[in-house]
Amino acid sequence: MEHLKERIHQLAINNQPQVVAIRRHLHANPELSFEEFNTAKFIAKTLKDLGFTVQEGIANTGSVVLIQGKNPLKKTIALRADIDALPIQEQNNIAYKSKVDGVMHACGHDVHTSSLIGTAMILNSLKDHFEGTVKLIFQPAEEKAPGGAIAMIKEGVLENPAPSIILGQHVYPILPVGKVGFTKGTIMASTDELHITVKGKGGHAASPHLAVDPILIASHLIVALQQIVSRNTDPIKPCVVSICQIKGGDTTNVIPEEVYLAGTLRTISEDWREEAKKRIIHLSQSIAEGMGGQCEVIIKGGYPATYNDPILTGRTIEAARSYLGKDNIEYVDMSMAGEDFAYFAQQIPGCFYLIGVQNNSIGINSFVHTPTFNVDEKVLAIAPGLMAWLTLNELAYNNN
Repeated sequence: MEHLKERIHQLAINNQPQVVAIRRHLHANPELSFEEFNTAKFIAKTLKDLGFTVQEGIANTGSVVLIQGKNPLKKTIALRADIDALPIQEQNNIAYKSKVDGVMHACGHDVHTSSLIGTAMILNSLKDHFEGTVKLIFQPAEEKAPGGAIAMIKEGVLENPAPSIILGQHVYPILPVGKVGFTKGTIMASTDELHITVKGKGGHAASPHLAVDPILIASHLIVALQQIVSRNTDPIKPCVVSICQIKGGDTTNVIPEEVYLAGTLRTISEDWREEAKKRIIHLSQSIAEGMGGQCEVIIKGGYPATYNDPILTGRTIEAARSYLGKDNIEYVDMSMAGEDFAYFAQQIPGCFYLIGVQNNSIGINSFVHTPTFNVDEKVLAIAPGLMAWLTLNELAYNNN
């Protein structure tokens, strides 16, 4: 395998300009979840121009490519990248800045997609050197529940052929470019949406005693919801309740009829996840009723916690050390962010790892989901090769 490692390194370096060009096109032309029609066409055309056969239209804008080595039925490995962008107005001053008003690749999915195309280029060059099949999954709608992963699974993406494991990666601006982070077990939290409507009785602001003020009720509710975390959650099982949106009232002298709140619940325990939902509903309704109002709570179920199979992840860490050097491999803490890669990892063993993109020397250090997020594109000479190397190691692994 040592000679293949050096060849992968060189192919990744040689391919970097093309992979960067792909990334920049995607970055300049972002599309929101479930709307990635031009993105899907661009991905398919790029892959077809490289000589691949592309299965298009899975979950509308998803696609799949198979790379068959010798003895293709021996084993199948799946690799996944997400393709959608976020509703954020980009503030970077770069040549490939988003051309779409209010839409930006602020979570690095342009990097994930271009990197997976780069991995495909490397593996296709080496298909005479491995046994088995590699299934590349280009998944839409990671950023918006119910997400594209579950839709692709329902349409059979993990069948014909059925992969034995799946790998995925995510940009991580906390780590410098060149480093990669791993977590065994739970790496990301479950994600549920909170939609709370507080109903009162409108009236004149000068006569609040004649009204039931939903703004006041909502204020008490926002503070009280933090008790779910501070006084009910087991400290070893993290939980986050965040209210991120408040809408109510139209003017300065009218108490409104209702106030709308929206936010998120994040947990790592499925048992506590269900209990927390019950407590949020009970607490919200009790406070509203105790203050003379009413409260309607709708909790939209989101992604489950993302779980990295410990045995698979252990093998992946060792392979990554071999490719990048032990000093470039980090153990990272679990994050309360969420990922619909979790659905894939519920079906088959998965490993989702974090790839560094930070470079303080050139001012690239903004976090994901911000209007100034960007990456050091050196990562596009690293990530494709790493994923190709991890794939070859898994195809060669004999678990019999």
